[in-house]
Amino acid sequence: MQQYDVIIIGSGQAGNPLAMKMAKAGRKVALIEKRALGGRCVNDGCIPTKAMISSAKIAYLSKTSATVGIHNKETVIDMPAIKQRKDTIVERFNKGTKRNLARYKDKLDIIMGEATFTGKKELSVAMNDTGETIFLKAELIFINTGTKPLVPDIPGLATSTYLTATTLLELEEVPKRLLIIGAGYIALELGQLFARLGSDVHILEASPDFLDREDRDVANCLLNIMTQEGLHIQTGVHIEKVTQKEKESITLSYRKEKDKRTHTITGTHLLVAAGRVPQTASLKPAASGIKLDGKGYIKVNNRLETNVKGIYALGDVHGGKQFTHLAYNDFAIVYRNLIEGKRLSKRNRLEPYCVYTDPQMAQIGLSEDEAIAKGIPVDIAKLPMKIAARGITTGATQGMMKALVDPKSKKILGACIIAAEAGELISVIQMAMQGGLTAEDIRWSIFVHPSYAETFVTLFNDVL
Repeated sequence: MQQYDVIIIGSGQAGNPLAMKMAKAGRKVALIEKRALGGRCVNDGCIPTKAMISSAKIAYLSKTSATVGIHNKETVIDMPAIKQRKDTIVERFNKGTKRNLARYKDKLDIIMGEATFTGKKELSVAMNDTGETIFLKAELIFINTGTKPLVPDIPGLATSTYLTATTLLELEEVPKRLLIIGAGYIALELGQLFARLGSDVHILEASPDFLDREDRDVANCLLNIMTQEGLHIQTGVHIEKVTQKEKESITLSYRKEKDKRTHTITGTHLLVAAGRVPQTASLKPAASGIKLDGKGYIKVNNRLETNVKGIYALGDVHGGKQFTHLAYNDFAIVYRNLIEGKRLSKRNRLEPYCVYTDPQMAQIGLSEDEAIAKGIPVDIAKLPMKIAARGITTGATQGMMKALVDPKSKKILGACIIAAEAGELISVIQMAMQGGLTAEDIRWSIFVHPSYAETFVTLFNDVL
């Protein structure tokens, strides 16, 4: 049994920086990874998808360039080249990850294999290369194993050649007709991506409401944008079975809500994007006494510690919003608490996110629905992006801005933006909220003209 000061299970966006910081602090660290260093974000999540989305955006601009006076005879989609560019970018990040970790090799052991708890703070690891099993233990253990695609229990699905958000990125041809089960953030990003490359995209969602976690005006705004671009989106769909007679012919049989008639739709490819589940089953956390919730996520307190003292869970594996930047903040909380003696918590932290559709959808803080449910009084500022000077000059007029303001203090309580570069714009709101600035402060600020950010002046004038 090998003794370490720290064991980190999972080389994601919390695990890697934590491993390096702990090693730098003089701790003997074991970093266990069963698949690829960098985790989902680097290998088949944020980085590769945004690389391919950028290719699709250029294809879209090429096809629609006549609207700004530029005429192209033909836009040629070279899917192998798009994939190669994506792979090159991923490789660049992989090399950077390995290079950074190697700087701490005197204190940091990288172990490629699958970890399983065998007792309290004890683990076995089935090694990828040799197949042998080694045993480790440590007083501090951090779990950063993330999630994997949920494959729903639909008759015929398991025997069909379906794709996931991971395997879809490996295609070297554009699907002629892409069927997608699920209409969440991942489904929308990938659906629009392939629609812009030439796929006929059909999205089927079980929930009766599109993006049911968002305010209705926000969800409907994005739905209209997606459908106007040619994506076919149905909600309230119950899929009864999947049938595949040949390689590129997959049929879904389904019923619509309150409709007893069975419908069918056939595509050349099927993407399953119906959600994600935590990677805890093979870890066997119960062997160490770690408690899980009903969905298999690891229970943690506000300092990310499990019910077992000295064992922490970071990132998607403990549930909540599943975004890379939140996993990184989890690392910051535990590292600064344990090494710097801070008393940081994830309670009440601002958790911004951005969906990389085009236009992007970004959100932070309180939504209108949440305010109503909690009985919090708010003033609501809202405007369409078609009045933004920068949007008009660039042709990016789709979307909206919406902000919630405290009626008395005028502090900003939340915002949602659908716009070009909404991910950047939401950071302006985040900084204002963190700094305690009011809607009035932003209303009377000087912004560069013409910029998307200056639209905040008009937005907040609505509640003053």
